[in-house]
Amino acid sequence: MQEEKKVINELVTTLKDRDTERFLSLAEGLHYADLAEVFEGLSEDERNFFTETMGAEKFAEVITDLPDTLVEGALGQFSSDDQREILDQVSDDDRVDLLQDVSEESRDRLLELVEPDDIEVTKSLLRYGEDTAGGRMTTSFGKVRLGLTVKEALDELREAHADSETLARVYVTDEKDRLIGRLRIRDLAFNKWDSPVSEIYRPCKHTILASADQEDAAQMFSKYDLIVLPVIDEQDRLLGIITYDDALEIIEEESTEDIERMAGMAGEVSEDSYLNTTLSTHFKRRFPWLLGLAFLAIASGYVMLKFEHVLDELFILALFLPMVVAAGGNTGGQASTMVIRAMALGELDSGETSRVAWKELRLGLILGSLLGVCIALTTIFVLPLFYSEMPVEIGFVRFGIAVAIAITAQITTSTLVGSLLPIGARRVNIDPAVVAAPAITTIVDVSGMVIYFLVAKLVLL
Repeated sequence: MQEEKKVINELVTTLKDRDTERFLSLAEGLHYADLAEVFEGLSEDERNFFTETMGAEKFAEVITDLPDTLVEGALGQFSSDDQREILDQVSDDDRVDLLQDVSEESRDRLLELVEPDDIEVTKSLLRYGEDTAGGRMTTSFGKVRLGLTVKEALDELREAHADSETLARVYVTDEKDRLIGRLRIRDLAFNKWDSPVSEIYRPCKHTILASADQEDAAQMFSKYDLIVLPVIDEQDRLLGIITYDDALEIIEEESTEDIERMAGMAGEVSEDSYLNTTLSTHFKRRFPWLLGLAFLAIASGYVMLKFEHVLDELFILALFLPMVVAAGGNTGGQASTMVIRAMALGELDSGETSRVAWKELRLGLILGSLLGVCIALTTIFVLPLFYSEMPVEIGFVRFGIAVAIAITAQITTSTLVGSLLPIGARRVNIDPAVVAAPAITTIVDVSGMVIYFLVAKLVLL
């Protein structure tokens, strides 16, 4: 790793010095993902030198790993002939990804540069959304017909192997291209040449519809330890495959999106690295949520105004108010995080809301009761050591009981709210992560104040 960093730093130096020969020598030994990372951090002039020196054929690998915001600009640095070369060099799924990353006007122009042999596949893949299984699949894979023998199947694969992205799994189809089963290369290698494929194939246990969400595909890879996932249509026709490297990209994208949503950030997830994302982009993604939550937090101030007389009569209540409110935010955040994780992993179905509610209600009651007892004991035995102005008619025991009731109610309700809000959000087609963290914290802050002051008013005053 250290050696790679050293080479990358030296490569950047050669770009600044415009040392063509040294640049090509260093670039030859680096992975295309490292080259893409270097390209992302360059100035406009350095990027021009990078593309001009590397050439279209070699840059075709690099461009597939660039953030979507840089793709159109990078392609624009090449002539039409070079663009045709790039589109011809990349795999069909990467070609579609590139076309989806450019403007509609550029896409129409670039489609005219696609080779005739690839244009039909490219247009068919473009019909699927970028975040669907169909949008992620490649059509370059090993496939044989059911009626072949082992020798005929190997001959067929031998002709197609150069264009196949992987032969880890070879799929068997019927005359209508419907998926029948799968083979491994060793199944063909260690059987007699005259053995029918129909006798050695295995059924496909796991497939996914092209219209399904890409996150569903990633979950199947994780759950079933897959290396390849076949993509089919509603008639069971085999359309393509998703490979494990695509699944890793999907998982990274979805986890990044969830993390940013949980942090209260709006807008589309950027593929640019943190330092290369512009200040205006960061601002636009953060400000709307901050503004909305700021207005929502005004409700906390309104609660304080409504219960001002309660604080005036017993100001010691202010000592425990932040603790009660924070405890609700913490437990609500914990509950929402656990539920969102379970939803992301496909562990929760839509009909399991009542089970989630019952589980979290009991857990919240246990947590709240235990914490309430601890705080009550602290109030009764420790608070008198440094506070001696407690009204006699109230007393520390009564005050401790009130605080314990308030914190038990706050934690119980916050846990329940934190677990149910993500489920409710999913039912109305809102990303569950959006309602997490900042939103839940602000909501339970308000509810915590209401609970605290109501209990104080009923028990103490």
